[in-house]
Amino acid sequence: SFQNEINEVPFFDIQLPYELALKIFQYLGKTELGRCAQVSRTWKVLAEDEVLWYRLCQQEGYLLDTSISDHSCWKLALKNCHARERTLKTNWKNRIGAVSQLQYELGKILCDVHSCDGVVIAGYTSGEVRLWDTRTWDYTAPILEPAHGPGDAGPQPRVSFVRINSSLAVAAYEDGTVSVWSLMFGREPIHRYQHNQRIQALALGSEGATVATASGFEVKVESPNDRGFWQTTETFEIQKLVNFLNLVPDVTGSPVTVAAAEDVVYLLKAEDPGKILHSVYGQPVTCLDVSAHEAAFGVKTFGWLLNEPNQVLLYNLETSQCLKKMGNSMGDFTCVNLQNSPPNMLVTGNKDRRVRVFDLRKSESLCSLYAHQLGVSAVQMDDWKIVSGGEEGLVCVWDQRMGTKLWEMYARHPVRHVWFNSHSLITANIPDDKTPRGASIMDDDLTAHRKHRGIIYAYEFSVDQLAVESVLPICRSSYDEVTGYNYNIGLAVPYDNI
Repeated sequence: SFQNEINEVPFFDIQLPYELALKIFQYLGKTELGRCAQVSRTWKVLAEDEVLWYRLCQQEGYLLDTSISDHSCWKLALKNCHARERTLKTNWKNRIGAVSQLQYELGKILCDVHSCDGVVIAGYTSGEVRLWDTRTWDYTAPILEPAHGPGDAGPQPRVSFVRINSSLAVAAYEDGTVSVWSLMFGREPIHRYQHNQRIQALALGSEGATVATASGFEVKVESPNDRGFWQTTETFEIQKLVNFLNLVPDVTGSPVTVAAAEDVVYLLKAEDPGKILHSVYGQPVTCLDVSAHEAAFGVKTFGWLLNEPNQVLLYNLETSQCLKKMGNSMGDFTCVNLQNSPPNMLVTGNKDRRVRVFDLRKSESLCSLYAHQLGVSAVQMDDWKIVSGGEEGLVCVWDQRMGTKLWEMYARHPVRHVWFNSHSLITANIPDDKTPRGASIMDDDLTAHRKHRGIIYAYEFSVDQLAVESVLPICRSSYDEVTGYNYNIGLAVPYDNI
């Protein structure tokens, strides 16, 4: 081809070797490469070199797990990635997509929900724990088996908390038991341990295998050793009851836990077991989130007494210094999301019905959205949108730059979990009342009434999946099923798999 004949590239009035010319071109962006391609035939070959476009693709964060030989034309690959991103954005804005309910009838009432990369875990008052993988739209979700001790004949204790990451699922039960499952090795727990009292908080590392639980005045950290045997790596005794617990992500060496207990925030490390990050007497912490180097938490300052409004504080975990005090609201900050926010950004929800976005380099909020009638209960943002959930049951999607609401969805119970990535959104409405009137534990009826149960929604905005998936779930069965969906309706003609 023409490229093989080029050894010298005319560069104004000198001839450069091809490799050297390529090195110069790698400092150019997409637009400049396009302009250079119009200069001459030789420059066109150079400006469309696969190495340059592969690097541009990687720099913009597309197709990161591919090698240069995976595509024959990287310029086209980058163009397709941009087009897909534009379509996804349009679909999000206009609510074009498929929505599914992740339902489990026999689980009684939803207690807690968590998700990671589209895999959803839910715990129920019946003591059962379920998983759904929404990436494959395989909704025959496995039930994770409880680890039954000898003589566990009675009803299982209800689930208090569930957490999931890319490799593990964890559930804490009302009786102080904690079960850990591996997502690779089937439904039997790989580890189980016990606290003497009710568990107040559960944390699972965002990567790797570390679980932390708080019960009474004790925080336990469990992880497997080099040979894969689980053990208690740390036990911390603290003076107050823990409300919030997080494991610091990306820590090398022994795990680091941040615990908020009433008005004290502890930084729990093996080498410094009782380290206090923040403590102001009589000013309780109302929410907490932790990233690799920082912790952000809301503090209630009883403004009417001291004329100092409620704030969100940002601490550096290495230096233990307070970096920023943000916000001045009469309401309590009820949720804060630091870990999933873009760099230098932070999004919070408040009892005063507002969602606020803060730039961590300044102290005032960039935007404040009047959102939820009974206060905000869950929130997450990316570079252009915010998704917020409220105590009244609304999930709202906002355009951050315009400060406008794009759309909303309502379900009966408070929104307790919101998670999204570029193409999907998981929301969970979890009832506060776990024992509704008229549903006694002794009932033979295994299912709670639909209105009491709580609900999990999975939205999919991705183009490639819409054609099939926008078909209603009731029509998604195949011919070999006798019953369709959850209603036991015998489907005479399932529409989809023909």
